[in-house]
Amino acid sequence: MDAQTVAKMHRPSGMPFRCNKIGHVALYVKDLQRSAKFYTEVMGFNISDAYGDSVLPGGVVFLRCSADHHGVALFPLPEGQAPQGGLHHMAFEVSTLDEVIRARDHLRRHDVPIHFEGRRRAGVQLAIEFCDPDGHNLEIYWGIDQVGSDGRVRPPEEWKAAASLEAAIADPVVGQDTTVQDRSLLHQ
Repeated sequence: MDAQTVAKMHRPSGMPFRCNKIGHVALYVKDLQRSAKFYTEVMGFNISDAYGDSVLPGGVVFLRCSADHHGVALFPLPEGQAPQGGLHHMAFEVSTLDEVIRARDHLRRHDVPIHFEGRRRAGVQLAIEFCDPDGHNLEIYWGIDQVGSDGRVRPPEEWKAAASLEAAIADPVVGQDTTVQDRSLLHQ
């Protein structure tokens, strides 16, 4: 690596979206229950949702340390993967739904394959998922559920999976405003 060249790299002007923060990290763990206990009892996180085998084989645990539905998600370590666990995915929040659409279009223009777009279940954020050059799974999202001081999370019956951004926009979950400000983005 040429450190001087790398040090001069910067965000290009005219980028069609801006990542605000690392919104959440999803980890592979050897023992979901043990890890959930660590993140709750040692780290002080709260559990927002937990999937059993009926929803996703092996289950998933979603934990929060802020109002965001989840800051850490725990997935079971796939059979045959290195025993120390690892990264399932890392997610970046953007400010608007329009930015998610512009990010999708930007990635496509740069020949970055998108392996998911739309809305999954818990958290109900609208997102795109893709990999970096080393194969790390990344997500850009908007609209993750917020959990108030009462601790109430959206019940599973209100989750709506969608297999495209357009489908998620056309069929929002209760309380989610999927109005796209720049309607021309939907006709590309």
